[in-house]
Formats: sequence, structure tokens, C-alpha cells
Amino acid sequence: MTLRNTDERWGPVSQSLHWLVVALILATGTLGLVMGDMRNGPSKIEIYALHKSLGLTILALAALRLAWRMHAGAPLPAPATPRWQGRFATFTHWLLYGLLFAVPLSGWTFNSAAGYPLQWFKLFNLPALVARDVELRQLARDLHEWLFWSLVVVALLHASAAVYHHLVLRDDTLGRMLPRAWRRRAVPPPLSQD
Repeated sequence: MTLRNTDERWGPVSQSLHWLVVALILATGTLGLVMGDMRNGPSKIEIYALHKSLGLTILALAALRLAWRMHAGAPLPAPATPRWQGRFATFTHWLLYGLLFAVPLSGWTFNSAAGYPLQWFKLFNLPALVARDVELRQLARDLHEWLFWSLVVVALLHASAAVYHHLVLRDDTLGRMLPRAWRRRAVPPPLSQD
């Protein structure tokens, strides 16, 4: 078994990084939506700290994913995929990578401009990206929220395309990102009775 991606499927390293980042985005996004409505107190501070630590983890994993993709390549589009769909999928993948960097970096900038300390799971401190600045704080906060919702929209498009390929086109696009034991063999659509 090779760890690298092949022309036909994503390898186990890419699959693991993909699904780990999906889980972390869901957790971090949920915390981000919940924490704003919490009453000030120790619980809110702990949730904010966890949100920040998970965001930094996503940033590190995005860098690792990008490095691995550059090293291991990517599968070719499923057979019979129109060229425009292949190009759109490639564009969407790179847009997702960009957002995986931009969302945590905007949060880090917001945190720095607010003058808050930044720790990763209480293990070590990270430096501020910018000096304390009230105007930059608001801009970075707005940008962080806007980028998050952009990530949600692009990720939903990405997931919808995978489900469309799986259920309608019945090809192996989604199966290539699943462990071999979980994937279903592509079944050709039924022939029309014309």
C-alpha cells in the first residue's frame, strides 16, 4: 500500500488530513458561532481559547496538506468528467486551500490587534502578528467572519459536487477520498428504455 496519491485515488495520508480538517472546521465553526452569545466568565474564556487553538491547528494542518499535495500530487478527474468540471474542481480545491490559510490568519490578526495573548492548548505562546490597533481589530474581525462564511459556502459546493458525482453520475469521485473498506464501487446509471 502506498501512502502517496495515485492517478486513481487519494492516498491514506491525504484522506486522513482531509477528514481531520473537516472535523476541526466543524468543531471550530460551531464554537465560533456559540461563543459570541455566551455570558462573560471563565467558561467563555475557555471556549475562546479552545477556538483559537483549534484554528491554529487547522492552519498547521493546511500547511501540511499543501506540502503533502505538492509532494504526492492529486488524482486525475474521474473518467468522462467534462474539462470544465475538472477545471472548476481544481479552482475550488485551491480556493479551499486559500481559505484554510486566510480564516485562521485573519483570526490571529484580530487576536493580535485586540492585544490578547495567544496560546496553543496552553502549551506555548505565539507571537502577535500585528501591534494593538482598534481599527485593525474591527477590520480583522469582520474579515474573519466574512472569510469563515466564504469557507462554508465553498465547502458546501465542494461537498455537494462530491455527492452529485456519487448519487447522480455514480462515479468514484467521492469514493476516492474514502478508505477502501468504506467506498462503494461505481455503478453505471441504468440505460434508458427508449
